[in-house]
Amino acid sequence: MTGADLATDRLVLRTWSSAELAAVVADTRLADWAEDFPADGDGVIAGFLADHPEGLHAYGHRLVVERGSGLVVGSIGLFWPPAEGVLEVGYGVVPSRRGRGYASEATRAVVEFALSSPDVHAVYATVELSNPASVRVLEKAGLRRCDGDATTARFRAAVGG
Repeated sequence: MTGADLATDRLVLRTWSSAELAAVVADTRLADWAEDFPADGDGVIAGFLADHPEGLHAYGHRLVVERGSGLVVGSIGLFWPPAEGVLEVGYGVVPSRRGRGYASEATRAVVEFALSSPDVHAVYATVELSNPASVRVLEKAGLRRCDGDATTARFRAAVGG
């Protein structure tokens, strides 16, 4: 994989365009969006990226696009730069496309890409235990639970397993 678009069997993960950021921030719909995109989290990310365009790079935030339909169905991102070689990943898929394995497929691709950087030796995500679907996404993406408490779990993937 390169720093450009990341492709999986069913998805393309690409950086946001300035037009897409502006549309989300302005609450305007684009034709190539799933009917329920953007979700709340996508709006937060778009607002952040509009104010901090330095987050639009190969190791930053991306849109999740269905290859079959060409529709944007979510977003995923790495919170760059790494802190002591460790990055956080976050993701979201719109309700109409959940249950298809897209979040795990996208997370697996982004984590593999991140771990290919010489500056990164681990990627993690923290999830609420009250969201078992998100826990399963991380497990299916190959991350392993490494920490947590009564309400949250931290999952991690590292270079060399």
